[in-house]
Amino acid sequence: MAIIMFHPLPVLIGLRYLRGRSGDRFSRFVSYISTAGITIGVLSLVTVLSVMNGFEAQLKGRILGVLPQAVISHESGRVNLNDKPTALLNSFPTSQPAVPIVRSEAVVQSHQGLSAAMMIGIEPDTDDPIRYRLVSGSLDKLQPGKYQILLGHTLARELDVRVGDKVRLMVTSASQYTPLGRIPSQRMFTVAGLYSTGSDVDGQLVVTHLKDAAKLMRFNADEASGWRLFFNDPFVVSSLSEQPLPDGWLWSDWRDQRGELFQAVKMEKNMMGLMLGLIIGVAAFNIISALIMVVMEKQSEVAILKTQGMTDRQVLAIFMVQGASSGAVGALVGGVLGVLLANNLNAILEMMGVALFSFGGQLPIVVNPSQIVVVVICAVLLSLAATLFPSFRASSVKPAEALRYE
Repeated sequence: MAIIMFHPLPVLIGLRYLRGRSGDRFSRFVSYISTAGITIGVLSLVTVLSVMNGFEAQLKGRILGVLPQAVISHESGRVNLNDKPTALLNSFPTSQPAVPIVRSEAVVQSHQGLSAAMMIGIEPDTDDPIRYRLVSGSLDKLQPGKYQILLGHTLARELDVRVGDKVRLMVTSASQYTPLGRIPSQRMFTVAGLYSTGSDVDGQLVVTHLKDAAKLMRFNADEASGWRLFFNDPFVVSSLSEQPLPDGWLWSDWRDQRGELFQAVKMEKNMMGLMLGLIIGVAAFNIISALIMVVMEKQSEVAILKTQGMTDRQVLAIFMVQGASSGAVGALVGGVLGVLLANNLNAILEMMGVALFSFGGQLPIVVNPSQIVVVVICAVLLSLAATLFPSFRASSVKPAEALRYE
């Protein structure tokens, strides 16, 4: 008797109702359809979110890996390299020590035309991310006084220049007034190498030596624009930017140049999640329909259970177990299938002969386990919420009325 009482009776009855009898074919069919709907919804959501995570990570690596992620500068526009604010720079969780940087908007001119760009001056002996994006030339060719420059392959193609050609670099922020008018600071540079990130940065960023950029900006030999910070996750700048700085110091980060792009990617991912989440919502409403039909069929059985001493709360639990079990099975199966589909999506597309990119690329896939757990839990909770109304209707059945015509 103790063993029988140990098992929760509402759970046992709810799971038995879930399997159904041979005569309850229609209600079982509706229950299976609702389970399949939740499975498809979770599968689609996991797959799409994995692809969107991949695109976001690819953009983060290609764009934010090369652009200055954050720069600490002085309100005067210059910092003294001999007076490094070590305490200030160490207060940020950087992935490598801060390095000086010179940056400014610039114009690059060749014999074929000109283009606007952003110039940054770096020290070649540092572990700069541009080093791993070079397709020709070498970062070590950037020597002070040699006036060498690195261009993106898109900008080089636009200007029709190759390694060894000359380009004119003009900086309007360091212009001088002359009898002929305002003339920007300018200098001829030699193309020392080309880099490629696979993004629009290749047509907008030019890199030269720190001291050559400082001369072009008319800085002193021991001056720079600021201190460049590197992070393992560039998205931490949104919280770090709120950290108070000493008087006279300013914070700037990649959001000034690429904030709108990543906001658009984030909004698109949220909208895709919302639309696919509606599929799970529709499947949850199917659970309501299936449970209502089961409650109508089981009224006499519920009445008998109540006459045997079962409480309203136990009857409520029976139908909640039945509906939530259907949703839990669909969510778990959908999560597993979604992970399998996401990890093998490129192979499946290749097997089907579908080419999404003309240059032979593949979809970037990043499976986030915590994200999948959240999706599965939300699907289960939504299924559980869908069972509340039909279960409450079942618990409110009056035995005398239900058994009157039996």
